Amino acid sequence: MASGSLRKMSTYRIYLASRSPRRRELLDQIGVTYRVLDVAVDESARPGEEAAALVQRLALAKASAGRAVLTADDGRPVLGADTAVVCDGRILDKPHGRDAGLATLAALSGRDHEVLTGVALANGAHAAVRLSRSRVRFRDIAPVEAETYWASGEPADKAGGYAIQGLGAVFVADLAGSYSGVMGLPLFETAQLLGEFGIEVLA
Repeated sequence: MASGSLRKMSTYRIYLASRSPRRRELLDQIGVTYRVLDVAVDESARPGEEAAALVQRLALAKASAGRAVLTADDGRPVLGADTAVVCDGRILDKPHGRDAGLATLAALSGRDHEVLTGVALANGAHAAVRLSRSRVRFRDIAPVEAETYWASGEPADKAGGYAIQGLGAVFVADLAGSYSGVMGLPLFETAQLLGEFGIEVLA
């Protein structure tokens, strides 16, 4: 069942099927009140599944899982999101351990990569999903910088092993696309979906 909340419980307009503090910060940024739902979804990719299809499927699965724990008379939609970092056609997962973290940073060093985020909304009668696609270029990362960055603890729980809103920003030489999408919740696409469900951001 629902757990946790921000702002006044009586005024929240949507549910957020994510424990990500970045996604909470971004919803706060655009003034959308919400209540957090703790959902569990298998995030494994299917054989041959491309990243764009994966993030959209998982975003919708998270939103649907959130709806499943609500009562039928609660019409507020549930928001789900999922992000993947792709380099050379390979999805770079959250690094588990120092060696994986340093290998991920080495793979991104001095190169372009793609960040895809799917965002979905679902209520009892309707579900919709959008995709944000961004290109990020990293400058060259010296081994000592990678070691220092890993030691900061920031990369450990991040898709692609970095946080653009944190220390990882110093590596970003160029960005084409959505900054908030790289963070994990593309606000342009999110606002579009909210409007589709009758929730105006700039009302």
